[in-house]
Amino acid sequence: MPHGREKTRDPERSCIRGLLRYFPRSLMAKTSWINRNDRKRATVKKYAALRAELKAKKDYMGLSQLPRNASPTRVVNRCEVSGRRRAFIRRFKISRLTFRELASAGFIPGVTKSSW
Repeated sequence: MPHGREKTRDPERSCIRGLLRYFPRSLMAKTSWINRNDRKRATVKKYAALRAELKAKKDYMGLSQLPRNASPTRVVNRCEVSGRRRAFIRRFKISRLTFRELASAGFIPGVTKSSW
């Protein structure tokens, strides 16, 4: 089983992962929290078909027998760069602090600082 944060991520998000070198470790979330969230995502994916089937049958006893982390509401949106869960911008999949830093540095194409 792969260990570490990089090995469990999708290859399409590798461009964001490359930006990790610009962020000091002190601004990142604990790796255990990030890994726990990745495990929750895997559990949700594993039980998605079974959950849908049980919901269609309205078998709520069967749903209650599934693992707690099989529910999609247990997964938290986390920043791809820093792992922060608060102030998450869905369009970019990063937090507001990371977004501001990357936009100011010119790493996000099409984003400019507004002035009026």
